[in-house]
Amino acid sequence: QVVGGKVKKPGKRGRKPAKIDLKAKLERSRQSARECRARKKLRYQYLEELVSSRERAICALREELEMYKQWCMAMDQGKIPSEIKALLTGEEQGKAQQNSTKLAKALKTEANSSNP
Repeated sequence: QVVGGKVKKPGKRGRKPAKIDLKAKLERSRQSARECRARKKLRYQYLEELVSSRERAICALREELEMYKQWCMAMDQGKIPSEIKALLTGEEQGKAQQNSTKLAKALKTEANSSNP
């Protein structure tokens, strides 16, 4: 068949398959399988670490929840747990410090505005 001055042979289009060495092909396949297994192992290690960290977080949250339940039961009985007292006094001290710093700033700005 002649097309555009060139002789074309009938048959399949595209590149002809190169003769690949069978041993090299098998070795590439083995190497690929080794790499796949290594990736899989790393993925499972990562997932196991993730699960264990989440389990630790769950345990910590359960302990915290139990502590809050104990506090609520104590307050229902009319007792105020020492931890809550400490939190409240800490907040009161923090508020007192904030108020004193606000007062000091107000006094400074007042003094600066009164001095021309």
